[in-house]
Amino acid sequence: MKNNQQTINQANHKINWFQKFLMVCSGGNIHILRKTPSEWNKFAGIGGIVLFTAVFATLSAGYAMYTVFDNIWTAIGFGVLWGLMIFNLDRYIVSSIKKTGTWWNQALMAIPRLVLATFLGIIISKPLELKIFEKEVNKQLNTIIQRNKKQLQGEMNGRILQQSGPFETEKKQITEKIAGYQKSYDSASVELEKEILGKQSGLTSGKEGFGPNAKRKQELKEQRRQDLENYQKQVAPRLEYLDKEISKVYTNLETERKSTETFEDKFNGFAARLQALDELGKNSAIIGLAAAFIMGLFICLEISPVLVKLISHVGPYDYLLEKTENDFRLYSKEKIEKGNAVTDFRIDDFKDKLNQ
Repeated sequence: MKNNQQTINQANHKINWFQKFLMVCSGGNIHILRKTPSEWNKFAGIGGIVLFTAVFATLSAGYAMYTVFDNIWTAIGFGVLWGLMIFNLDRYIVSSIKKTGTWWNQALMAIPRLVLATFLGIIISKPLELKIFEKEVNKQLNTIIQRNKKQLQGEMNGRILQQSGPFETEKKQITEKIAGYQKSYDSASVELEKEILGKQSGLTSGKEGFGPNAKRKQELKEQRRQDLENYQKQVAPRLEYLDKEISKVYTNLETERKSTETFEDKFNGFAARLQALDELGKNSAIIGLAAAFIMGLFICLEISPVLVKLISHVGPYDYLLEKTENDFRLYSKEKIEKGNAVTDFRIDDFKDKLNQ
C-alpha cells in the first residue's frame, strides 16, 4: 500500500526544471522538497525574489564599475561576480531561518538578517538610482565642476597675491620714486619755459628771453634729467629681476591651474556622481522623494524573502527538515556514545590484563 501511495505521489507531482531551479535559488533542501509538494510554490516564489535581487545587483555593480574603470568587460566581470556573491548571501540568509521554535526566537534570528538585507538593498539601489537619474546627475555634475573651478581660481588668486606680493610692493616703491624724479624734471621744464616766455610767477622773473634766471633754470632742468636717468639706470636690473619673478609666479600657477582643471574636467567618477545625486535630492524635493522610493523598493525586495519565511506558517517542509536534522543529531550522539563505550571497555580490559 505504501509503495502504491509513493508511486501515485511521484506520478501526480513532478517538479519541472524551472521550479527546481527556483527552489535551488531559495536555499531549500531539494530532496525534502520533493516530498512536500504543497511547499513548492512558496519556495519557488522565494527563489524568484532571490534570483531577481541577484540580477539587479549584477546590473547595479556593473554600472558602478563602468563609471570607475570605463571598460565594459571589466564592468561585466565584476558585476557578475558581485551578483553571484549577493545571490549566495541572500540564499544563505533565507535558508538559515528555521521555522521551528517559538515566534520570538524566529524574530530574534531574523533581526540581524533583516538589518543585513536592508544594508544590501541600499547598496544595490544607489548605482541604479544614478542610472535612472543619469541626465539630471550629469547636469548637476557639470555644476559641481564649474563650482570647483571657480573655487580653484579664487585659491589661485590668493596664492598669486601671497607669492608675488613682496615683488609687487618693491616694484611699486621703485615706480613711485621714478615718478617723483619725473615730476621734478617736468616741474623744472615748465619753470624754464615760463622764464623764457616771460610769464610772471613766484619762481620766475617775468622778463622775456634767455637771461641769467633762464640759464639757472636750464641747469636745474639738466640736473634733474640726469638724476632721473641715473636712477632709472640704477634700478633697471632690479626692475627686470622683479618682473621675471612676478612672471614666474603667474606662469607656475597658471600651469598648475590648467593641470588641476584637467583633473576637474574628469570629475565624473562614482563618488562624484553620488555627490551630485545627494545635492539633487537636497535641491529638488521631487527627485529626493523619487530616490527614496527607489531605495525603499529595493530594500523591500531584499528583505521580502526573509519576511515571507518569517510570517509563513510552519509547513511539512519545516517538520521534515527538523526531523532530518534531529535524525543526524541522534545518529551522531549514538555514534559518539558507542565510541566512548568501546573505548572505556578497551581501557578496562587493558587494565585487567595488566593487573593479572
